[in-house]
Amino acid sequence: MAKEITGIAASSGIAIAKAFRLEEPELNVEQKKISNVEEETARFEKALQISKEELEGIKEHARKELGEDKADIFAAHLLVLSDPELINPIKDKVKNESVNAEFALTETANMFVSMFESMDNEYMKERAADIRDVTKRVLAHLLGVTITNPSMISEEVIIIGEDLTPSDTAQLNRQYVLGFTTDIGGRTSHSAIMARSMEIPAVVGAKTVTADIENDVVVIVDGLDGKVIVDPSQEVIAEYEAKKADFEKKKAEWAKLVNEPTVSKDGHHVELAANIGTPDDVTGVLENGGEAVGLYRTEFLYMGRDQLPTEEEQFDAYKKVLERMKGKSVVVRTLDIGGDKELPYLSLPKEMNPFLGFRAIRLCLEEQDIFRTQLRALLRASIYGNLKIMFPMIATVDEFRQAKAILLEEKEALQAKGVEIAEGIEIGMMVEIPSSAVMADVFAKEVDFFSVGTNDLIQYTLAADRMNERVSYLYQPYNPAILRLVHMVILAAHKEGKWVGMCGEMAGDEIAIPILLGLGLDEFSMSATSILKARSQISKLSKQELEGHMETILQMSTTEEVISYVTENFHIEK
Repeated sequence: MAKEITGIAASSGIAIAKAFRLEEPELNVEQKKISNVEEETARFEKALQISKEELEGIKEHARKELGEDKADIFAAHLLVLSDPELINPIKDKVKNESVNAEFALTETANMFVSMFESMDNEYMKERAADIRDVTKRVLAHLLGVTITNPSMISEEVIIIGEDLTPSDTAQLNRQYVLGFTTDIGGRTSHSAIMARSMEIPAVVGAKTVTADIENDVVVIVDGLDGKVIVDPSQEVIAEYEAKKADFEKKKAEWAKLVNEPTVSKDGHHVELAANIGTPDDVTGVLENGGEAVGLYRTEFLYMGRDQLPTEEEQFDAYKKVLERMKGKSVVVRTLDIGGDKELPYLSLPKEMNPFLGFRAIRLCLEEQDIFRTQLRALLRASIYGNLKIMFPMIATVDEFRQAKAILLEEKEALQAKGVEIAEGIEIGMMVEIPSSAVMADVFAKEVDFFSVGTNDLIQYTLAADRMNERVSYLYQPYNPAILRLVHMVILAAHKEGKWVGMCGEMAGDEIAIPILLGLGLDEFSMSATSILKARSQISKLSKQELEGHMETILQMSTTEEVISYVTENFHIEK
């Protein structure tokens, strides 16, 4: 009997195949007394070394298949296995308590996992998942247990699992793994992001798939509507085969738009840009017809290493992106790190609530050496393309003024040395804190542009951590409060003749796109793989017609009302 399970549509597409359960190995640990500490420590170090070698292999595979920024995840995993804060307590436990390495590893890892999970924010939960992933690998080698290797799958399947670790996802062979579904996870989890970059249909957060799906049962993963159908009838399979063919036909139609401008049905042009993390991501931007880079997350340059990147390393990275974009706009976000995104080599103090703590522009204004090095690298690279610079996490006008003053100081100092710098570099800011949205009319007189960072703006406005499952229902992109804030920002900017972009997940969302177009958003920045679909949708919408609906939408009371109204009245591209 067919069963339908609902989850979160994490990666578009339809997949139909037999289920392959990615079983967690039995890693049962008992506490044992040991008599030879040196021998036990050597056994632990050997398991550690084998694990590092495996991760190096996975990292290289990810780099070739998925690009540098996905490989960086495993560079971070390797750092975890070299982190003395994790490794030394394990060795100390073996030595001081004369216990076996498996027990010492499990006790120490569980302590760190609990600590990070209790911090209750997205980055720390990912850190907890990373520690769980890498220590499970070491533990399996200590116990002599073989971990299932997804890269060895040799027939067409759909992966079923409680969750997919980054190392699981990176090893998926796209030839055979047609899709996957998990009990837990969200659209912003590692596995979801990697599925989108690999274009594998995925439904995550489906809660009961491991309980309800046996090996070899036929499964349909509907990554368009967030459904998993277990043991479907031939009629249902035929229905989804047709839906899949329709989606593939749409993708072929979207592909024809790769060199086209983004123009609405009534002739209004907007810019469709992509979010990137490394210079290698530019390939995907160009292949998908991106008109700009709307967000270059520079923190990837700082992560997965044991010291700050030099000015020259940064200059080379920025120059490479600007040159490859050949005069198209590149918006670079200055360093957004600290607090919630920890760099081990900075030794920042632990914080109770890092999302509201010492991070991004707050860190840069205090640690000015780091900030000035980045700004010099950006200014020197500016002559190689169309650079725009924006500051993240701006809460007050004073912060923006101070950051801009430092930038201009570095510009003057470089020019005094005869260094060539591009004329007219636009300087903008992220709008991700409600205070900056409310004060947009004041900020608009000082900035050249705004970029709305909806991922943070939504959780700050509704006071709900989007990775906390108990309050995840409050992560509402279409909540009228969010729409009103976005509207305020656009009105304030346009009054001063400035432009507004959006670089959060919402910019590529098919329900949000008609609203954002109607509100007058100038630039939509999203995952590169979403660009052609968004371009197709915008080409079927009339901006003037949408404008007539905006007052009605802005006066609505609930998210559900907004979704219902948009679905009934405007073209939605699935």
